Amino acid sequence: MGRRLVLLRHGETEYNATARMQGQLDTKLSERGVIQARQAARYLSGLNFVRVVCSDLQRAHDTAREVSALLDVPLVTDERLRETHLGEWQGKSHAEIDAASPGARARWRHDVAWAPPGGETRLEVAARARAVVDQAMAECEEWEDASILFVAHGGTINALTGSLLGFSTAEEFSRLSTVSNTCWAQLQARPHYAPGSSRPKSFTPENIADAQWYLEGWNVGVTPGLTVCEGTNP
Repeated sequence: MGRRLVLLRHGETEYNATARMQGQLDTKLSERGVIQARQAARYLSGLNFVRVVCSDLQRAHDTAREVSALLDVPLVTDERLRETHLGEWQGKSHAEIDAASPGARARWRHDVAWAPPGGETRLEVAARARAVVDQAMAECEEWEDASILFVAHGGTINALTGSLLGFSTAEEFSRLSTVSNTCWAQLQARPHYAPGSSRPKSFTPENIADAQWYLEGWNVGVTPGLTVCEGTNP
């Protein structure tokens, strides 16, 4: 009973490796990122996915392609899964931003309603990414007792997970650590449980909009030997 959602972060890029802010710049995977994507694909291909959806940015699309190539499932792109638009920060290094605006990156990480100059807030990212989930919940009947894979970005995964779990404050969102490259979050939706009543056995048109989401795993990844392990912050 339930619907599993796996949120996979793309593989490493040169921007990740050199501590630069990507945002919606269309960067590609590094050589290490391609290897990471293939390792994750080999593990995730053993799960029962009925749909693979990815951001239209190249680093996410190329990661998703490695997974979908091992599945009999088409790959769908959706720009709503893009990374946070970082405005004037895009392309700059962490050091450059910290020198020009001390404390700004810390505020951005902890205040979901604050955006870099010209960029998006985490709440705005959560809203557009959540719409992709809600649409799939309404349209994808084969999702029942199965899994869907989203391949996206660290900021998007963080924001979307917080939204699905019902977070509403900056303090709650800040409890989710960064998801490392090709690590993932795993959630499951079940029909809403009301105390004093029995939980419905499956989703129906009447209860689909009132799903209750549970976090099953966070920042989970695989080692080169395909041993599942807890991820670490970059």
